[in-house]
Amino acid sequence: MKNLSLVILVLAAACTSTRQPASPPRNSIIVDGKIFTTVFQQRAAEYRALCYQAYNIAYLRLDMALASPHDKPLAIITDIDETVLDNSIYAARQALQGKDYESASWAAYTAEASADTVPGAFHFLRYASSQGVQIFYVTNRAANEKDGTLKNLIRFNFPDADEKHLLLKQESSGKEPRRHQVMEQFDVPLLLGDNLSDFSFIFDKQPVAERNAATNSVAAEFGNRFIMLPNPVYGDWESALFEYRYSLTPERKDSVLKSWLKTR
Repeated sequence: MKNLSLVILVLAAACTSTRQPASPPRNSIIVDGKIFTTVFQQRAAEYRALCYQAYNIAYLRLDMALASPHDKPLAIITDIDETVLDNSIYAARQALQGKDYESASWAAYTAEASADTVPGAFHFLRYASSQGVQIFYVTNRAANEKDGTLKNLIRFNFPDADEKHLLLKQESSGKEPRRHQVMEQFDVPLLLGDNLSDFSFIFDKQPVAERNAATNSVAAEFGNRFIMLPNPVYGDWESALFEYRYSLTPERKDSVLKSWLKTR
């Protein structure tokens, strides 16, 4: 009997030594925060209203551009994720597993081509296309996500959903070179995005204070040439708080987020 007990203890110790690290606690700010913000994106009528508000302004600005003289054909530059496609399903799946973003699971998700549309996006882009305006999708999705991305856009009959108009991430996540590529041939009266770096290089990888200062410096562009969509779930606003240290553990991220809170 003693020998049997010893064997059980040895086996238990072996299992413990090979056990995988536990998932981050479900009550962490990162996990609970992603759940809270994802529910807002999926269920809050206020989120839907903000999207409609952004696209309603886009209609007004586009009509003004169409009525004004321009030297080159018109084009719109738009981001994809949380600007025309809603990826809250991915965020929900990850959060319910106690996980944040992961490149492998993200690539598997985009390959499904299952994202829904952001409220107002489809009708606005179809209207723009009907007026002879070309649509360029400038996204930081990777090259291996091309097929799934096009399939998702084509699924909803988005205009210009082809390889020519899909500008994926290159060596750098900065979008400025791709924007210039479009602007060499087109006048671009509108840029659509949910992240400040969708509009200008002045926001790329900047600390929190500099991002706020840069936003103040171009305040007149928002609702004019820059059309901002809401995204409380992720983005450079979050990365800036972590000083772009993407490898931080969830526990460390929780600590950093608490340090940024204002209490007086």
